[in-house]
Amino acid sequence: MSATAEAAVPERAARSWAARVLRSPAGAIGGGIIGIVVLLAAFAGRLAPYAPTRMGAGPPLLAPCFAYPLGTDEFGRDELSRILFGTRLTLMVGAVAVGISLTVGLAVALLAGLAPGWREKAIMRLVDVLFSFTDTLIALACVTVLGASLDNAVIAVGIAAIPFYARTGHAAVIVERSRPYYEAAEAAGAGPLRLAFRHLLPNIAPTMIVVATLGVSTAILSAAALSFLGLGAEPPASEWGLMLSGARSYMDRAPWLMLVPGLAIALTVLGFNLFGDALRDAFDPRRSAR
Repeated sequence: MSATAEAAVPERAARSWAARVLRSPAGAIGGGIIGIVVLLAAFAGRLAPYAPTRMGAGPPLLAPCFAYPLGTDEFGRDELSRILFGTRLTLMVGAVAVGISLTVGLAVALLAGLAPGWREKAIMRLVDVLFSFTDTLIALACVTVLGASLDNAVIAVGIAAIPFYARTGHAAVIVERSRPYYEAAEAAGAGPLRLAFRHLLPNIAPTMIVVATLGVSTAILSAAALSFLGLGAEPPASEWGLMLSGARSYMDRAPWLMLVPGLAIALTVLGFNLFGDALRDAFDPRRSAR
């Protein structure tokens, strides 16, 4: 097979997976929601009628109307502008937190998988100890040590999910390690780096992509929860969890202040969950063969 033909194989496979994802209702809906959120984040500066931190843009606690489609908060800040700019923070939180947990978790999984015996057991037992604590507890401990801020909350959420990614990646590595191609590569004298990056990583990538896509929604929820508790973003940031926290005092007079950011979080999380489910089905050979 020529080099051009070999390069075309992964490209055709990627197009096939993309077609299967977008053909499914979950993939189409989830992908559409994610696409809208990404576009809103990209063009928030042009779409927002006001700066997100501008006080007195309108009367305080103004109900949704033509001039202010989502109303205003207690400081007269435009809710639409704050929601639009909040999409940037939301995507940043999901991408950075998952990037941290996926990178470190994969490194631990590969390290354990390439060191069978007592070293593998020692690494995974340590991961099991960390996995016995809930993500929220680990995140709270990290924020307590690092301090309350959005950046530290993102780091804390990423650290909290490392055990999950390490266990998932290690399970995938064990499966691939038992395949004939891996045993043949070992018998041929392939070194650890070649085994990891040439054989293991490409074959566990589909599983980890699905896990990472679903993990974005978990990261968004965790960061929003920390901000809601006052351990994440700080005023006047237009982070959705912080907006929910600030709206608690005005539930009876201005219910839209909680409804709008709450729906924004729910729809974004739904989009990533649906898209992740569609990716899982597309990468599953048993479903693809149907």
